[in-house]
Amino acid sequence: MNEEDKKQFLADFKKADVQNKLDMWYYALEQDALWEEILTELSAVAQAANPGKKILDEE
Repeated sequence: MNEEDKKQFLADFKKADVQNKLDMWYYALEQDALWEEILTELSAVAQAANPGKKILDEE
């Protein structure tokens, strides 16, 4: 999502009624979870390709 898309999403969120705000909130949470899974997979692939290097610090 680029900067303009983020601004539009936030503007739409501010204008939305309560039900649409909840829908948008859950959508954003789902996207966050999706990207977290993708980043985990990317990290695993990078780690497998370079087993001797530490790619990301553990949290």
